[in-house]
Amino acid sequence: MTDWLLLLKALILGIVEGLTEFLPISSTGHMIIVGDLLNYTNEQSKVFEIVIQFAAILAVCWLYRARILEVVAGMWQPGPQQRFALNILVAFMPAAVLGLLLHGVIKQYLFNPLTVAGALVGGGIFILWIERRHLPERFGSVDDITWREALKVGFAQALAMFPGVSRAGATIIGGMVFGLSRKAATELSFFLAIPTMTAATVLDLYKARDILSFDDVPVFAVGFITSFIFAMLAIKGLLRYISHHNFNAFAWYRIVFGLIVLATAYTGLVDWHA
Repeated sequence: MTDWLLLLKALILGIVEGLTEFLPISSTGHMIIVGDLLNYTNEQSKVFEIVIQFAAILAVCWLYRARILEVVAGMWQPGPQQRFALNILVAFMPAAVLGLLLHGVIKQYLFNPLTVAGALVGGGIFILWIERRHLPERFGSVDDITWREALKVGFAQALAMFPGVSRAGATIIGGMVFGLSRKAATELSFFLAIPTMTAATVLDLYKARDILSFDDVPVFAVGFITSFIFAMLAIKGLLRYISHHNFNAFAWYRIVFGLIVLATAYTGLVDWHA
């Protein structure tokens, strides 16, 4: 018998994942907080989150499919496509190495709403500070950056292993700090998400292989489709937004959302899981 309440939770979480994965507001943080509110924190939820994250990966692959195919076709010989592929590989390495070393410890001790709330507030304040500095732009396109800038952005991305920091936020703001234009930093974040999130998905699926069940397919399907659709909408919306705006609105959202979670915990209004 179909559990309609569970399907509703899958729908909500699919929307949350899709909308937040590529915005600088932390999809992991939102999934932890919303999952806690919905009381969906069991073993099934862990696999579910992996599945809907993979849907978000496919969304960015679909939207940038022409560029991805172009890179794959040209990466085997010297030229701009090979340089682009190597830059993505270089940027991916810090998170890959640190992720293998620290992933289990971070998930065990830091994946809770209060830790996320603190990171949301801190990250929001940092974004406001960066935006006030009016940093110079030395690279107008992702094709212009060197391996040095790619490596620096890669280390910035690694900070997002701390839940609530935001992988997209760390790479975009990190890219801007290291001289990329707002659009170049945002697109680099999209492309870098593909190997980073794919590797994380494969690792998590391997670890969760013993709890996969065919009975979960309807719930996973709802979350997968919803996440895919809303991730595409978020990516397109973000690209339009940054052509005329800075990231201050996202920073204030992070701060307000994080403070609300902390306030409800302090007052006892919500019994957040530690």
